[in-house]
Amino acid sequence: METYELSCILKNMYDGAVKDKTTMILLFGIKYAEEIQDNRTSPKDILKAAKMPDSYATEIYKGMRLSKYVDVK
Repeated sequence: METYELSCILKNMYDGAVKDKTTMILLFGIKYAEEIQDNRTSPKDILKAAKMPDSYATEIYKGMRLSKYVDVK
């Protein structure tokens, strides 16, 4: 999956959240950790393509680390 595709998914998840937008960013990191690593892109690149603040990169990284330990319901 390309950086642009990942950025569209992130933007849709974020915009679609009525509340808990930060939770959606964590969930994105959990769900797409492998794709992010396989694509050799960074959360900052994804956020830049999605036109979102760089400060959310920390939340994506947290989600990526959590992906080893949790499953999405």
